[in-house]
Parts: sequence; C-alpha cells; structure tokens
Amino acid sequence: MAGAVLRVTQRQLSQRGRSEAPILLRQMFEPVSCTYTYLLGDRESREAVLIDPVLETAPRDAQLIKELGLRLLYAVNTHCHADHITGSGLLRSLLPGCQSVISSLSGAQADLHIEDGDSIRFGRFALETRASPGHTPGCVTFVLNDQSMAFTGDALLIRGCGRTDFQQGCAKTLYHSVHEKIFTLPGNCLVYPAHDYHGFTVSTVEEERTLNPRLTLSCEEFVKLMDNLNLPKPQQIGEPLATWTSRSEGGGAGDLGSWV
Repeated sequence: MAGAVLRVTQRQLSQRGRSEAPILLRQMFEPVSCTYTYLLGDRESREAVLIDPVLETAPRDAQLIKELGLRLLYAVNTHCHADHITGSGLLRSLLPGCQSVISSLSGAQADLHIEDGDSIRFGRFALETRASPGHTPGCVTFVLNDQSMAFTGDALLIRGCGRTDFQQGCAKTLYHSVHEKIFTLPGNCLVYPAHDYHGFTVSTVEEERTLNPRLTLSCEEFVKLMDNLNLPKPQQIGEPLATWTSRSEGGGAGDLGSWV
C-alpha cells in the first residue's frame, strides 16, 4: 500500500514537472548595443509586456509576439538608453493597442508615465516598479509580483553596473538604489539586466550581493571607482539622446522616434 502511494506521488510530481510554467519568458539579444529585450506573457490570458525593445529589432519582437498568439499591452523601458533608440514607438504602430511606458522622471514622452510603487499588470501577473536612479535619474527596476525575477536595466548588471559619468548620473545614488531596492529582494530572485558584454544571460540577487566586484565595495570606494573609470562614450550616443530629448524640442505623436 505504501509503495502504491509512493508510486502515485512520484507520478504526480513527474507530471507536474512536465507542465508549462504559468508565465512565458523570452530573452532576446540585440548585438550592436548588446541589449537584452524581455518578453513576458500570461499563458492563460495571452496578455504580454515587452521590456527594453530596440528599434532595429522591433519587427523581430512583433513577429514573435504574433507567432506565440500574445497580445502586447505595454512596451516598457527601464530608462532612457544612450546606446540605442527604443523600439516602443515602432511597436505601437506594428501592434495596435500597445502602449509605451517609462518613468515620469525620465523626461521622455510616452503613453504612460510610471512612478516608484506603480504596478504594470498583464493577465495574472504584475511588474512592480522600483525606482533605481543613479545611472540616470529615471531608471527603474521591474520586479515580478512573486519576486522571482527582477529586470534591472542598467542599474545592476551581471558582475557590474551602469556607468554614472553622463546623463545626470550619480554614483552615490546608484549605490544606494541597488543596495536598497534590489539587494533587499530574496537571494534566489533572478536578475535580468538590460545589457551584457561577456556572454552572461542571468544572475541572482545573492550572487550579485556577494560577488559583484563593484557593489561589494563600501559606498565611498564605489564612488571613487566610478568617478575614475574614464570610459569612452557609447558609439551610438548622439542619435539616441537626440531622440530621447525630442520631447522638449516639440516632437509629436506622428514622429515615432519621439515616443518611447
């Protein structure tokens, strides 16, 4: 009898292990700026969000969304990227009903502006907005409602972090953002950054909390390090920043580049 119960339990566990996860996640890569774009969808309602789309790969993303039978509600940006043009505006055209989203502190134009604590809902899921400024004033991290994964933009990279030497960056602010808004998440929370330049795709909060060579320093040491990186400017910096600032120069809804 006990053996029969054990066999049934094992069979149930095996069947459960083969079932699909309720959330659909796809990580996509744009090689020129080394940017990751993330597609998250609810398998039940088919509602989806896209994080950090890139203009050149927006048609690829739209095609995938159609192939998977998803309905894109939001194209969201973790911040104003200086190394590429966002694909949010084009996605609004390719997938009618999609709305662009960015922080209200970004200075960029969008359909929806979000603030710290706001939730972006899709089906049974939601992304919590955590303000994580420092790389730029408008940086945010998106945390899935069960805190199993965080999309950290440029605030926290795998074994690194975003630079703070332009776009009104501040090393001290970034240090406190990461330690207070990201490192306070559960240790097994998966970290998905906006970029990677070394072939990594995902980390965890515990890994970065204990192994990140920059963010395991004291705040004073971190600021000194960041102030002396002397990095070259991104190759594509001119056009993306002109696009982001077009709002203040009168860019309108008819110009897809002026919208995030």
